[in-house]
Amino acid sequence: MTPAIVFSFLGLALLRMPLAFALGLASLVGLYVGGMDFSVLPQRMMHSVNSFPLMAIPLFMLAGELMVAAGILQRLVDFANSLIGRVHGGLAHVAIVAGMVLAAVSGAAVASASALGSSLVPSMRQQYDTGYSSAVVASAANLGAIIPPSNAMIVYALMAGSSVSVGGLFMAGVVPGILLAVGFMGLATFISMRRRYPLAGGEIGLKHVLVQTWRALPILLMPIVVVGGIVAGAFTPTEGAAIAVVYALFVGFFVTRKLRLADLPRAMFNAAVTAAMVGALIAFASTMTFAFTLDLIPMQLTGWLQDFTQDPLVFLLLVMALLIGVGMFIESNAAYIMLVPLLAPIALAYGIDPLLFGFLFVMNLVVGMMTPPVGVLLFVMCGISKISLNELMKSAWPFIVFQYAVLIACIAFPGLVTWLPRALGY
Repeated sequence: MTPAIVFSFLGLALLRMPLAFALGLASLVGLYVGGMDFSVLPQRMMHSVNSFPLMAIPLFMLAGELMVAAGILQRLVDFANSLIGRVHGGLAHVAIVAGMVLAAVSGAAVASASALGSSLVPSMRQQYDTGYSSAVVASAANLGAIIPPSNAMIVYALMAGSSVSVGGLFMAGVVPGILLAVGFMGLATFISMRRRYPLAGGEIGLKHVLVQTWRALPILLMPIVVVGGIVAGAFTPTEGAAIAVVYALFVGFFVTRKLRLADLPRAMFNAAVTAAMVGALIAFASTMTFAFTLDLIPMQLTGWLQDFTQDPLVFLLLVMALLIGVGMFIESNAAYIMLVPLLAPIALAYGIDPLLFGFLFVMNLVVGMMTPPVGVLLFVMCGISKISLNELMKSAWPFIVFQYAVLIACIAFPGLVTWLPRALGY
């Protein structure tokens, strides 16, 4: 069955069929070749999405949509601007800090890119060129899949099974996420000085900082309440996501007072569409994974890799190299769903910390969201800024290289990833 599935999927993908449907049709071809009853397909699909933890994804997406509709972005920008001061690349720093905080609210890179891009790029254009402005916003938005809560980490944990927890993965992303944000700000300073962009931002004043912090405090508390509750074991990730929705409604109606009842249908529709795409991918890919298991592909792949090398580091580097290529051509959710069930058990067989492997897997594919030819964040920013991909890439490549540098640092120094979750008992 496996060769029929693989060749069918590749052929349909090359014909630009949506990946979810390509997975489903390829699975049907595999079942036909294997002489299996087609009723296996709906059974496996229903089993894969009949999951309580999976409900966290649409709920976190809805919370992010509600917070954006509630007008939180301007408060985040004002808060970030009060902290940055008048420095080289100040406006870029504001975008990065706002993106960092928004990441802890939305949990999704694409949603963050849409919100940040439409709000910040027009003002950034007044001081920077459009390509650089878009590259900074795309990089800031990419923190959404690293800093908790992260929808990508929820999908990974779901596909990896009991070997890794959502809360543990959330905490694994904290230190690397901070390193990325600080590094982006350093790059912004260097590029702004080299290109002689004008100073931006206002003078830092304690009273102004306190006022803006007070205005942003309800927004800043949201990730602390939600992620803190998950880490402390007060509630599950799904319950935390539901609390995030209620919190977002409270902030929108009673704090910012910009959320209206008329905004709710659009927010729910946007969250439902995105969640449906993820759900369809998981449902159709489950049959493919089932067929691979029947053909003993995981066992054969484990045996082949262990014959090739006994060194866990070599295996890890091979997987990272594979994911770099995968991230360039395949949408990240599809990659999680197809590859995690195959590779996560092999990583365990090599004795690799499941939290470390899970975070490296997620981060590699997150960087792929900024890597052509299928970097979804690049296309989002090109659409918002009305520029070509080539113009955007001229300014984006330093940020992409830095993200890979952090990935390599996490491989070389695993404590960057594992220290915090282990300290918290994961």
